[in-house]
Amino acid sequence: MGRTLEKTSVSTNIKERLDFSCALFDQHGNLVANAPHIPVHLGSMSHAVKFQLDRFSEDLQEGDVILVNHPQAGGTHLPDITIISPVFHDSRIIFFVASRGHHADIGGISPGSMPPNSRELFQEGASSMGMKIVNRGEFQEEAVRHMLLEEPAQYPECSGTRNYRDVLSDLKAQIAANHRGIALLSQLCAEYGLEVVQEYMAHIQHTAEAAVRLLLKETRVKHPTGQLSGHDFMDDGSKISLHVDISEDGSALFDFTGTSPEIYGNTNAPPSVTHSAIIYCLRCMVQSDLPLNQGCLAPVRVVIPENSFLSPSSTAAVVGGNVLTSQRLCDVILATFGVAAASQGCMNNLTFGIPAIEEGGMRYEGWGYYETIAGGHGAGRDWQKGQDGVHTNMTNTKITDPEILERRYPVILHRFMLREGSGGTGMHPGGNGCIRDIEFLEAMSVSLLTERRVFQPPGLDGGGNGACGLNLWERHFEHKDKQVLNLGGKNSVFVQPGDHIVIMTPGGGGYGK
Repeated sequence: MGRTLEKTSVSTNIKERLDFSCALFDQHGNLVANAPHIPVHLGSMSHAVKFQLDRFSEDLQEGDVILVNHPQAGGTHLPDITIISPVFHDSRIIFFVASRGHHADIGGISPGSMPPNSRELFQEGASSMGMKIVNRGEFQEEAVRHMLLEEPAQYPECSGTRNYRDVLSDLKAQIAANHRGIALLSQLCAEYGLEVVQEYMAHIQHTAEAAVRLLLKETRVKHPTGQLSGHDFMDDGSKISLHVDISEDGSALFDFTGTSPEIYGNTNAPPSVTHSAIIYCLRCMVQSDLPLNQGCLAPVRVVIPENSFLSPSSTAAVVGGNVLTSQRLCDVILATFGVAAASQGCMNNLTFGIPAIEEGGMRYEGWGYYETIAGGHGAGRDWQKGQDGVHTNMTNTKITDPEILERRYPVILHRFMLREGSGGTGMHPGGNGCIRDIEFLEAMSVSLLTERRVFQPPGLDGGGNGACGLNLWERHFEHKDKQVLNLGGKNSVFVQPGDHIVIMTPGGGGYGK
């Protein structure tokens, strides 16, 4: 599925950066298997599949394909659009296949649809609680066009997607990937029989459950009370609080009571993101080799306080929750279990582009570019040093090759290098962050959505903290010296030709004295 999506997509975001995920689910919507794509996608897609199974109930037919991206319907943030296809056998659903891709522009208040200053969900672009993008084999382009172009544009200061053709092509690529998944599943069932395939899917989940229970039992041996707790703060001071209560049978309660209220900003994260962080961290801590699947969460009960920024209202802005808060959740969980110091705690989101223009009855496409930038990984008790310059925890994308970046967009990449000395000190040092320096050749809008610009990534067991990140705008003038401005963690600016944006990403925390 993933290879089909990569080869048939057209956008830089999906084709080059591989910002997508593909997975297989059983007839109840439980995650069974996935390609090693993006953890924040994979742990949350089950919520989307189950929501649509309830929403459409008996109204799903062969040839139907569902589109969904709303955070209240199992989505993470709006640019991540999920395409879900039921798999039928003798007129009944036997599996689901799904693909989720990050689309570079779905409208909203800024190019790239990753606004650092959004306060309401509608400002972040097009949304859908669930619609049939294919109805009994017929592609519903009018409905898609209405969703992507017309609905977002009805809100103040918002527009529809700035590059409709690319988004449409990538959605069709996702449908093609799902179709490939259905074909391969059909071959598997023809070769081994449906009953055998479904039994093995259940076995995979039971194996994962047993492995997580063993992990939790071993953790309880080290902590006889079975009580673990931890916390950390977002750059705005909002607190993530976690208390873990492990029982003798290997079950556990993950209780986030004490977490700060919903934020009037965009680092709110829907519950599916918290579940993604938990399932990812548990899978990382399990020693045996098994695929990420729903069985990892079977021994776990999760409590998230309503109206906290981990369970916000339906209109809350969430674009940063998926890419920033998810990272802080991983830092909190891994530190609570004493496994690893904090990693960079951020995906360092950079977007730039220009809006679409309508003139004389004609629409001229704009464009938006988006990338996430690597940083330092936290050190741990079981490895010698945190990795330098990698995507950490909830993200797993590539970065666009310089040749492709400079060919497709009016920019020059001057530097992309490790940020020496940014990792925390310790018996096991933290990984170093990166420096990325981009010059802009045309006037355009640039947005930065980042974290760990205020609070350093903490070390663990006496290890030193990683360095904070830093975002700089170098303004170049014809007859003056350049002006260097600190943009903080979240900002939008309009750059002129010759200006540079320099992003210094955080290092990882160190482990041990």
